[in-house]
This record gives sequence, structure tokens and C-alpha cells, in this order.
Amino acid sequence: MPNRLDDMLNFNTQALRIREQRQQVLASNIANADTPNYKARDLDFRAALQDALQAAPAPGGAALAATSPRHLAGSPQATQPGLLYRTPAQGSVDGNTVNMDAERAAFADNAIHYEFDLTRITQQIKTMLAAIQG
Repeated sequence: MPNRLDDMLNFNTQALRIREQRQQVLASNIANADTPNYKARDLDFRAALQDALQAAPAPGGAALAATSPRHLAGSPQATQPGLLYRTPAQGSVDGNTVNMDAERAAFADNAIHYEFDLTRITQQIKTMLAAIQG
């Protein structure tokens, strides 16, 4: 039963995780808008989501080696796949490629998609609870 529930929620949870990673990358771009030679980055959402969905988890999940009894159990997370440098629309004297208007627009767009994915997961859980409770 848990496997079927995991499969049902997998797409939306992966999308939500990747949206969160993209939000961090965009926030980093905005924070470094005045840093000389900073190269703006962005996450290719489609490629990252395809990679995440194709990577089938091992049965029981992968375990990390714990060398101390105080270590927390966990599973390894993939590094940010699909992380690319953004092509600058206009060059700058200091070598910085951050375009604040484009970054703010991408940040707002990603935030809206994040909220939508969160709402979809919430709706799925409510639907499952309604089915269970009758």
C-alpha cells in the first residue's frame, strides 16, 4: 500500500523539490546582482524533472554509512541536475550577467508554480483521506 501511495505522489513531490531548488538558485542570482564577474544560473526544470522521475529509487531506499551512533539516518540526495549558466541579454562592464528584471520575473513565476504544486499535493492527500474515511 505505501508503494502505491508513493507512486501516486511521486510526480508532484519531485516537481515541488525541483521548484524549491530553482527558487534557491534564483534567489542567489538576485543576492549577487552587484557581485563583479558573477554568472547568473538557472535550473532547467523540464530536464531536472525528467531526470528525477527516471531515477528509480532502489527497493528500501539507499542508505548512508553511519560511522557514529549519533548520525541521523538518511538517503543521499542528487546534486542539482540541469543547473546551467544563464545567457546574458546585455553585457556589463563588471562581467556580472544578472538581469534583475528577468530574475524577479522568473522568481515570481517559479513561486506561483511552487504554490500550485503544493496545492495539488494537498488536494491529493485530501482526496485520499476522504476515500479512506468514507
